[in-house]
Amino acid sequence: MIISDLFKTKHLVFSLEVFPPQKTSSIDTIYSTLANINNLPADFISVTYGAGGSDAQRNKTCEIASLIKSEYGIEPLSHLTCISSDRVEIGNTLDILKSHDIKNIMALRGDKNPSLPIKHDFTHASDLVRFIKEYDDSFNIVGACYPEGHFESSSIYQDIENLKIKIDAGVSHLITQLLFDNDSFYDFRDKTVAAGITVPIEVGIMPITKKSQIEKTVSMCGASVPHRFAVLINRYSDDPEALRDAGIAYATEQIINLIANGVPGIHIYTMNDIAVAQQIYANIRSIINAVNK
Repeated sequence: MIISDLFKTKHLVFSLEVFPPQKTSSIDTIYSTLANINNLPADFISVTYGAGGSDAQRNKTCEIASLIKSEYGIEPLSHLTCISSDRVEIGNTLDILKSHDIKNIMALRGDKNPSLPIKHDFTHASDLVRFIKEYDDSFNIVGACYPEGHFESSSIYQDIENLKIKIDAGVSHLITQLLFDNDSFYDFRDKTVAAGITVPIEVGIMPITKKSQIEKTVSMCGASVPHRFAVLINRYSDDPEALRDAGIAYATEQIINLIANGVPGIHIYTMNDIAVAQQIYANIRSIINAVNK
């Protein structure tokens, strides 16, 4: 299945993201993460890299994507980064994905990692998109976008110009970086429309349910923290059960507001906590069903 086709037949696409186990862990640990995945009617599941984006992690990503498709009957979206890869390595990965009938790729530049060399075949994600299309045009390519701007861009307007280059290279739909402030997305959406971008933009939501996620997540992604979210986090950060419930409630409220404002898709960054994703889905199931009637 080509994921971009979903947006032609559904008013709202619902998807999830999981990631491989740490490099010191067995691939079998992902089974516990996915054990209850059949209880979540996800339209697709994206599989990111673990830390580093090394060859070993890339192979785990391919393996898990294949597992999701063969064992659970859900279409996978396999992440592929290029900053530490050359053309031969990317070509080999594409061959592996194709051999497992994986048709959908999330094309990313990837973060700079001190433990891995930077190679220079691909400078931007758009270079990777162009290469994939030239290598095998049967792949469907999804891209990332940053409603508050990529931290390396000089402005949101430059970021949107770069986004247009990526779309022109062959990206069929976009998934946002996680965000906590819906208004930042609505402002970004207005700017993309003004710039002539018409591909579907799915909004990424990460429920903050653990104290360990707070500083790490915000510092890594650079997402702004609205006052009311900061108050919630500060109030419940020392009570794990309360923080979990509050984080789920806040994410649910975000999603309901986004759906009411016409977003074509919701993508939940599960952090491999399927129980949290299940609870959020239970909160919004009737709304998804109503929109997709």
